[in-house]
Parts: sequence; structure tokens; C-alpha cells
Amino acid sequence: MSKRRLAITAVLSGQSQSEVARAYGVSQGWISRLIARYREEGDAAFEPQSRRPHTSPRSIAPGTVELIIGLRMELFEQGLDAGADTIVWHLEHHHRITVSRATVSRHLTAAGLVAPEPKKRPKSSYIRFQADLPNETWQSDFTHYRLASPDGTPETSPGADVEILSWLDDHSRYVLSVTAHVRVTGPIVLATFRTAIATHGIPASTLTDNGMVFTTRLAGGKGGRNAFEAELRVLGIVQKNSRPNHPTTCGKVERFQQTLKKWLATQADQPTTIEQLQALLDRFREQYNHHRPHRSLKHQATPATAYTARPKAAPGDRGNDTHDRVRHDRIDSGGKITGRVAGTLYSIGIGRTHARTRVLILVQDLNIRIINAATGELLRELVLDTAKRYQGTGRPPGPQPQKRQ
Repeated sequence: MSKRRLAITAVLSGQSQSEVARAYGVSQGWISRLIARYREEGDAAFEPQSRRPHTSPRSIAPGTVELIIGLRMELFEQGLDAGADTIVWHLEHHHRITVSRATVSRHLTAAGLVAPEPKKRPKSSYIRFQADLPNETWQSDFTHYRLASPDGTPETSPGADVEILSWLDDHSRYVLSVTAHVRVTGPIVLATFRTAIATHGIPASTLTDNGMVFTTRLAGGKGGRNAFEAELRVLGIVQKNSRPNHPTTCGKVERFQQTLKKWLATQADQPTTIEQLQALLDRFREQYNHHRPHRSLKHQATPATAYTARPKAAPGDRGNDTHDRVRHDRIDSGGKITGRVAGTLYSIGIGRTHARTRVLILVQDLNIRIINAATGELLRELVLDTAKRYQGTGRPPGPQPQKRQ
């Protein structure tokens, strides 16, 4: 029997509440409240009451819960990442709602939308690397893809097997090029590389596997360098190749191909020709670069934001005499940030409009650029005046008048 039942039975049998309290090692007030509850609720007093609060002032609105579930289903149906981090990003940037990752995860689990998985290898066991600047390293790889059957009968006449070639910026995960081909050959690799250079500039290095379209270093010295290798040496680009049987070295482009194939599989109109596949690839590239938050990037910025936030590297950009620094900071409640230059602390005004915004600060000697870390917006660019400890914005204090449309 429970202590509650014994205590109530003892009081009802004639013992005083103080005697029962001493006998069972509880306070007399607890006995008094227990008897009062028994008279109101009867036998329900034998069971402990829930300690859950009657109200939850910090709980999110039911409409927000519905929005979280809706975003999960919408992103999943589109073949895009639908994890808690991505949903938090969409809530903040598209709906102006701030919710923690844990809250989103809790509601997804409660709705039965999270399937439990065995514990994965801990992240700390991986050796991670990332280029410091855009165009410092471009990764490339190609993968196979099966087109849909032209007559709609894949069992009897499956579609053609084609290949997709991708070029990805290592620093920002920006997709420089993604193209479909009957077969990826050496001339095709060279042509797509030249097209990417014409649009995005010359990279400092490339990173690929040991496929013959990329390198002949494992071909036993026969035939010399291929056209792609010769092009790299003419341009002064460092060529890097992964070791055989180590695909994780080119993990960023490998992971991109997995994301791409998942998205392609969810499309209602499956491509039956290379032209139709290329149209889908162009659509996905736009979505991936400009509209999809990337969980591997700081503040889950889009690849396009990360690619344009910093100056681009180029062949020979080593041993520069300028003092270059990159800082991550948050604008204070007064609309300012602080930083040291040559041992002196300076304060730089940005504006109260951007208070508490996380920023990326690029410093090259006295040239400073402050960029919104989440959106890539340039908030301020200046040349530091060392004669002034405070670098004002030049605008009068107080709210600025709104421009008439």
C-alpha cells in the first residue's frame, strides 16, 4: 500500500494528524492537505498529483507548431533538407519567427516525423578541413544517373545511363557548374572548367579523385599529362588529388551529389533526355546556391552568401604582405562593434537598426568591411582613421527619416 493510502486510513481510524505525521516521517501540513484532497476527490487522493504546471508561458503558439510541421512536409516533398536546423533558418528568414533548434526537434518528434536511427560515428572522429577563401580550392567529381524510360515502361526498356559532372567551391559549397553528359571525357572536363573560370575567375587550386579525366599520375607515366593537367600548369593552379580508396577527401562534392540525386528523385516529371535533365540541374543549382540554407556554413548562410562575402583567392595569392584578418562578431545594442588595430582599440558605428546582428568582419590593414553573416549584406565599408577612436557613420544620431515612395 502507498504511504498516502496508509496515512489517510490511519487518520480515518481515529489517530490525530500529528501522530500520523510522526509515524510516517512527513509534515503535518502534508497530512492536512492530503486529507482535504481525499474529502474532495475520494480515492483519487491515493495517487500522486501531476507536477506539470497549469500554464506554459514560454510555449510556442499552436500556429507556429503547425508551421513547423508544414515546413517539414513541404521541404521533404521537394527533396530538400528538412532537418531542425533548416526549419529554424526558414522560420527566421521567411516568417520572422525565432525558435530554438531543440524546440523544433521536440515538436517534430512528438508529431512522429523523426525516425530513430542508430548512433552514428561521432563528429569529433572526423578530420575536417575547409578552404579559407572562395576560389582557394575547387572540388570536382562526376556521378552516374539513370534517365526515365521514354515510353514509361522501365521494366522492359530502361532509360539511358548518363553522367553528371559537378564543380564545387570548397570554402562556400557554391556550385560553380553542374552539367549532364552521355559520358564525361577529358575534353568535357576541360571545357566545363574553362567555362567556370570565365564566370568565376581562376582558382588557386583544384581537388579531384584520380580519374583519368582529371589526372594521369596513376597511368604508369604513359602519354604524359592530359589536357586538364596541362591547363592547370599554364594557369599556375595547384592540382591536388585524393589518395586511392579515400573518397572522403573529396567529401564536399560527394555529399553535394547525394543531395542532388535525392532532389531529382522527388521531381514529378522525371527527365527522359539529357536536355530535360540539364533543365532540372539548372533549377537545382539556383535553388542550392541562392535559396537553400547550408548546415555546414556558419549561421547556415546560403552558398552564394558565403561565396561573395570574402575576397577570392587566385593563383599566387600566397605570402601577401598585407595584414589580413577575418573576425566573427555581433553588433552590440548600441549599434557598434570594437576591434584592435596596432594594439589600439577602436569602436566602429554600424547603426542601431542592426543591433544584435551577427557579422563577418574582413580586415586588410586599415581597410575594413562589415558584412551580415546570415545574408551577405554589406553593412559598412571604411578606411580606419587612426586619429579617431570612434569611427562614426557620418549620419546624425537618432532614427532616420523614412524615404517617401
